Amino acid sequence: MNHPEHTHSEHGHHDVRKTVRESYAQIAEKGGNSGCCGPSTGGCGCGPAEDVAIPSAEQMSAFFGYSAEEMAAVPEGANLGLGCGNPQAIAEMQAGEVVVDLGAGAGFDAFLAAGKVGASGHVIGVDMTHEMLAKARSNAAKGGYKNVEFRLGEIEHLPIADETADVIISNCVVNLSPNKAQVLREAFRVLKPGGRIAISDVVATAAMPDDIKGDLALLSGCVTGASMVDDLQTWLEEAGFSRIFIDIKEESREGIADWAPGRGVENYVVSAIITAKKPGGCGCGTGCC
Repeated sequence: MNHPEHTHSEHGHHDVRKTVRESYAQIAEKGGNSGCCGPSTGGCGCGPAEDVAIPSAEQMSAFFGYSAEEMAAVPEGANLGLGCGNPQAIAEMQAGEVVVDLGAGAGFDAFLAAGKVGASGHVIGVDMTHEMLAKARSNAAKGGYKNVEFRLGEIEHLPIADETADVIISNCVVNLSPNKAQVLREAFRVLKPGGRIAISDVVATAAMPDDIKGDLALLSGCVTGASMVDDLQTWLEEAGFSRIFIDIKEESREGIADWAPGRGVENYVVSAIITAKKPGGCGCGTGCC
């Protein structure tokens, strides 16, 4: 199969990363939510902000599965409303575990994970945007988090040693990568034997028309980078994962429509939860619990 991941040039990869980095730097500095279509960013081809009521970060997070208690548990400014699900709900984190958060942003999921793994656990957030990293570290200081650190890096080349993590989480970030197969290979490398991934992301359910597919703003808005489910399944298998489960959330289309009002993007992408396991180890279900 000729995967689209394998046809991009490195120059193309650089352009994608530059677009995403600039968009999320702007969100970190000026606010906004829902990718490029936040109320403070504008100008992304997503429809005039004055004509559309843009949901708040809290409204978007609630729609995609976060509780009021979770949103209240993190420092102000950590939740930017950029997710498309709640990986906390599927990761089954335990006290003492090491968690890696791919594309940690301002730290929302990393801080929630820190509460679950406790003082004996550790959370590493990775983000390629300096402005987001600064915001996350500031939030960590405000919240007094001693078991969380944030590292600068691309999720295709994680600044983390082999077999470090018990669980890898991510929320609507893998779709932004120009080389998702490499992201999954890196996740596999960083996981301990028996470790697992718990990812919320968007997947494509239909071919996109040219006016959507060619819109770079909608790449940063978590739309045009979405991969077909069959491709994700193949990349996970090729990376070495087992127990792969990709669960489509059709009800998410209503919230996705708000990412680019009036563009109909909800007809082409949908939120999904993606779980898989790195073989080995002695986790429950292996017969040695």
